[in-house]
Amino acid sequence: MTAARPLSGHRSEGTRELLLAAAERLFAERGMHAVSNRQISDAASQGNNAAVCYHFGTRVDLLRAIENKHRVPIERLRAAMLAELGPSAGLRDWVDCLVRPLIDHLDELGIPSWYARFAAQAMADPTYREVVTKDALTSPHLVQVIDGITGCLADLPKRVRFERIVMARNLLMHTCAEHEGALAAHGPVARSPWPQAAEGLTDAITGLWQAPARRLASRRPS
Repeated sequence: MTAARPLSGHRSEGTRELLLAAAERLFAERGMHAVSNRQISDAASQGNNAAVCYHFGTRVDLLRAIENKHRVPIERLRAAMLAELGPSAGLRDWVDCLVRPLIDHLDELGIPSWYARFAAQAMADPTYREVVTKDALTSPHLVQVIDGITGCLADLPKRVRFERIVMARNLLMHTCAEHEGALAAHGPVARSPWPQAAEGLTDAITGLWQAPARRLASRRPS
């Protein structure tokens, strides 16, 4: 009887991974609210329609499981980049530490992949965006990068820094999602390789941060 337990655990973990992969793909293709647990179970070839609830609980728990599956390797890449960052690091170096770990991970996933499109769908939903953003900021490596970027631009008003963090996040996630979708639909000839895309995004986000901030005069009632 004791020999059966590891096998059962192995099967359970295998089922969980199948459900995760199916959910990520369906969410990426259709959106967060257009996919039912039954559709996820069917796509994972699971006859039990309650399999998603059994393995993950709520839809938010499922979302977090997918995010964590990718966040771990992304943050490992980011930690390695930060370890090589010297004391003279400039704005573009910090932005590279924001951009490249995600894109290197997408490159490692191969074609097709769905994570960038999944993340973009999650970020487009107000409820899920709050969950994803809050969880992402539990990573000390990501926080270090954000602090490094804002530290290079201490003269920007706090409001502008916050707004540009949001702009940079949206530019990064939605550009990666579009790039990933084109690669999945048309193959490598459709877009530039991921490393080249990383260079372009790093340039664009660096330029976004460096754009002048107009100081609007406060309006007073006449």
